[in-house]
This record gives sequence, C-alpha cells and structure tokens, in this order.
Amino acid sequence: MELDLQRYSVRTDLAVDAREMAGHAGPIPGVDEEITEKDGIKITRLNVLNEAGSQAIGRVKGHYITLEVPGLRNGDTKLQEQVAEAFAREFEDFLALIGIQKKQTVLIVGLGNWNVTPDSLGPLVVENVLVTRQYFQLMPDQVAPGYREISAIAPGVLGLTGIESSEIVQGIVERTKPDLIIAIDALASKSLERVNTTIQIADIGIHPGSGIGNKRRGLTKEVLGVPVVAIGVPTVCYASTIVNNVMEMMKNHFGQETNQTRQIMGMLDDINEQERLALVKEVLEPLGHDLIVTPKEIDEFIEDIANIVASGLNAALHDAVDPGNTGAYTH
Repeated sequence: MELDLQRYSVRTDLAVDAREMAGHAGPIPGVDEEITEKDGIKITRLNVLNEAGSQAIGRVKGHYITLEVPGLRNGDTKLQEQVAEAFAREFEDFLALIGIQKKQTVLIVGLGNWNVTPDSLGPLVVENVLVTRQYFQLMPDQVAPGYREISAIAPGVLGLTGIESSEIVQGIVERTKPDLIIAIDALASKSLERVNTTIQIADIGIHPGSGIGNKRRGLTKEVLGVPVVAIGVPTVCYASTIVNNVMEMMKNHFGQETNQTRQIMGMLDDINEQERLALVKEVLEPLGHDLIVTPKEIDEFIEDIANIVASGLNAALHDAVDPGNTGAYTH
C-alpha cells in the first residue's frame, strides 16, 4: 500500500522554503529567480509566472520578495536600520512593479492576536505606522507634500471578536474605499534559520491563521475587490519540522565525521525528507506533541521586527519620511 504523504507535507508560508523543497538545482520553468546579497542582507525575488511554475513550487502565481538577515538575532541596532532601509527600497519598487501609484490610498491591516506574542506582529506594526487619513479628510490643504493617505486597523482574531478578520476589513473597504490593502501577519517556516530573521512581501493576499494550518476566508483581491499586498515574518515552526531538521543535521554531521552513517542512522539514512517528516508526524501527532514552537527571545524580537517593518513602510509609502526617522507629520 502506498502511503499518502499529502497530509504530512511540510507546513511553511515562505516562497523561498517552497523553492528549496521543489528540489531543482537549476532554473525552474515558469519561475524567475534573482538573488542579491549585501551587508548581511540576502534578497530573493521570485516571480511565479504561470501555472507550470505554480505547480512546480506549490505557490500561487505572483511576485514574492524575501529578505533574509541572520544577523537580526543579535539585536544589532545599526543592522536593523539597514534592514528597514532595504525593506523600504524593495517595498517601494514592489508597489511600482504591481502598478500602485504614489497618490493612491492605502489601508494597512495588522492581523493577529496582540495577547499572544508570536502572533502580535500585525497589531504592533499598526501601532507604529504613520496614519494620515484623518488629515486628508479634515484639513487636506494643510498636509505637507510627500505624504500619502494612509489608514490602519488591527481587527483582532476570530476567537476575540467573533467576526472573521476579512469581514471586518471588507466593511472598512466598502466605507473608506482604499486603492490598496497591506496585510501584515506572522508566518510559519520549515527552516529554523529563517524564524525571526526573514521578511516576505507578496502580492497574492493572505489567509489569517494559515501559518498554523487554520485556513479561513482570506484577504485577497477576489474577496475584497482591492489589490492586497501581504507582508509576513516567520515567528513559529512546527515541532515535527524541528525534529526533521535535526535528523538531517545529524545525518550531515555523521557523514563528515565517519563512514558508518548507515549503521548509525539505520533506515533513516535512506528515506527522503518528505518520508522522514511523515514518520516524525506519525509518531508525534497521536501523542499531541506536534507543537507550534517559537524561540525564547520572541518578546524582544517581535518589537524589533515590528519597528523595522513599520519604519520601512513609513519610508516606502511617504516620500517625505526617511527610513531612519519616522517622525510626525508637518501640518
């Protein structure tokens, strides 16, 4: 009997994870990939061009930009400023790529639960973004040049409000009619190295709860009638993914230290990653041990990354704002 591995697939929200899992050493048909690296910031630009590319890496057709910065774990303030500037540049270029003009209005949606630290990224970003809609509505002649009309909302989660986030946002969209929605959420990654060190931008919208396998009605152009750009940061990893990664690291370690890997690892040395993950989940899930795990330094990190994202957004959306200075408006 052939084992159905579909329900044991690796849970990740990152396009770069999906690209790696596709297993192609060279170019993938239907996928454009460009990688640059400077000052400890690795930027991967993935464009899934057609259905063939979508099938190959398991991601919806669209544009994906990922900033990976392992040094963020060290709490380096100077590096954080550099990341905010790099994010601002990439986001500004991204908006131009998808046809968003300088004068168009934006609604920023901070998804997540402010009471749960790994899930509080969205609300924290909303606290720090520069909102200007009230000035454009009440005193438009006094708004200085270089600012865009921005509104922001943290709609909470279904468990707190009893209302789907997409329903709340849809009501706001119908009344305020923004030209673009920017949705910010915490994600899950298959890679331990990418947790707390990575920012992803995508133009495919977002599904609240998808990072923990809880897919519901999404915030997408199809649902809301407005283009949706998603910004996500992986803050959690599944226990099964961690165990699987550790097995792979052990295999590589033994391979460097001895030629007895087969004797040490047994059958685990022969099976591929997906089969090994299926085995790990088969052991953990009945015990209720396939936990969602976040690093112990998450409290400090979530504040830092929220500031980076907010600073980058402020600079990208308002020409008058410098990434290093998100100061108040001039009236």
